[in-house]
Amino acid sequence: MSPILTAFARSPDRGRGLARDMPVRWALEEVGQPYGVRLLSFAEMKEPAHRALHPFGQIPTYEDGDLALFESGAIVLHIAERHAGLLPDDADARARAIAWMFSAHSTMEPPIVDRGMATLLERDAAWYAERLPLLDDRVRARLGDLSRRLGDRDWLERAFSAGDLLMVTVLRRLSGSGLLEEYPNLLAYVARGEARPAFRRAFDAQLSVFTAASDR
Repeated sequence: MSPILTAFARSPDRGRGLARDMPVRWALEEVGQPYGVRLLSFAEMKEPAHRALHPFGQIPTYEDGDLALFESGAIVLHIAERHAGLLPDDADARARAIAWMFSAHSTMEPPIVDRGMATLLERDAAWYAERLPLLDDRVRARLGDLSRRLGDRDWLERAFSAGDLLMVTVLRRLSGSGLLEEYPNLLAYVARGEARPAFRRAFDAQLSVFTAASDR
């Protein structure tokens, strides 16, 4: 049987490929693993049946036989460890790729998400105009470090890996901010990730859910 992924029935990202099921879909597409999707409403995400899979009542979850996982990064790591194509065979290179996976979520994502939440929820607050430049500078600090490390390489290490998959996913959250454009090599890096056939299949699959929901 194919693994089952849970996703939003009506995604708040409006089909832009930013919901947390996106990196899991992408990883499954990269390794050629068929999968099913169970769509959930926001109310269903908080019900006991789903909380048994995800204690925080969020998406995605991943079910494969008796195994149930939550947290997109952990699911991508599980997929990468079980299938060839997302982690190098060499032990040291494999460890470095996993380190990039952790850095995407632990180092790069927090300031990016903080900025995104401020622009979404605090735009009308009196302090917003003063706070936004501080949030931008925190993001720039991380982007600058990453840009210097990437240099003129195509990927963070010698070949595309799960580390790149998660890093590109995180950087895509800056779309429309103008910040990524300040670092041409990172902008090109994200474009390379988005050009991968597996990314396009995952993106189109997630977009089709939003489009179908919008038509109802």
